[in-house]
Amino acid sequence: MATHNDLGKQGENIAITHLLKNGYKIICRNYHYQKAEVDIIAQKEDQLVVVEVKTRTSAYFGDPQQFLKPKQMQRIVKAVNHFIESNELDLEVRFDIIAIVINKKGTSIEHIEDAYYHF
Repeated sequence: MATHNDLGKQGENIAITHLLKNGYKIICRNYHYQKAEVDIIAQKEDQLVVVEVKTRTSAYFGDPQQFLKPKQMQRIVKAVNHFIESNELDLEVRFDIIAIVINKKGTSIEHIEDAYYHF
């Protein structure tokens, strides 16, 4: 597996731990639909929380969350709609980003709730 894939999986594991510590229930991980992959689908209370994890070794070229592009966001929304319909869910949906930087200085994590509304 390529190094960037290892970094991505490491970031997803950190994000899962963060979510579980904060009262989220993990429903699905790495959900695929057409050309989209949804990193994490979780639930907290009466909300379905869709989480895109962005992991980098440096914020030199920008914060990790800045690497989520509108086209990718559209694909994720479409995939989540399919997931909701397929599972006959009736929950409010929220789209979050967990931005992680892992390097020699340590690990930083930023959980941005309702992230799609900030772009």
